[in-house]
Amino acid sequence: MTTLPPSLDTIEELARTAISDLPPQFAVAANTLVLRVMEFAPDELLAEIGIEEPFELTGLYTGIPLTEKSSFDQPTEPDAIWLFRRPILDEWIARGDVDLSDLVTHVTVHELAHHFGWTDADIARIDRWWE
Repeated sequence: MTTLPPSLDTIEELARTAISDLPPQFAVAANTLVLRVMEFAPDELLAEIGIEEPFELTGLYTGIPLTEKSSFDQPTEPDAIWLFRRPILDEWIARGDVDLSDLVTHVTVHELAHHFGWTDADIARIDRWWE
């Protein structure tokens, strides 16, 4: 029996489930973000944020956090959450003790935290990763 690793579509589905499971006041706003799921972060993106090893980056938020937005902002691209399949799977395998859906939820919520300007206490109410 051959077992294939989870696909890009599977990671996206898990992330969309994590977003839809948020409290309604966050889920509505979170659904306005673009969700990009890729094998790895593009080289130019890694260079821009100063990361040399692509396996180090499981997710990223790009955009202007809600706590910093102004009506004068002229965005050139929509706010987005990026998830990187291979680094997520690498972490999942290395941990060996966490469900893939929990890991994808953790990465997704962490990136949403950047968008919403959430504090650690806010994140703890939604994502009890360390318990």
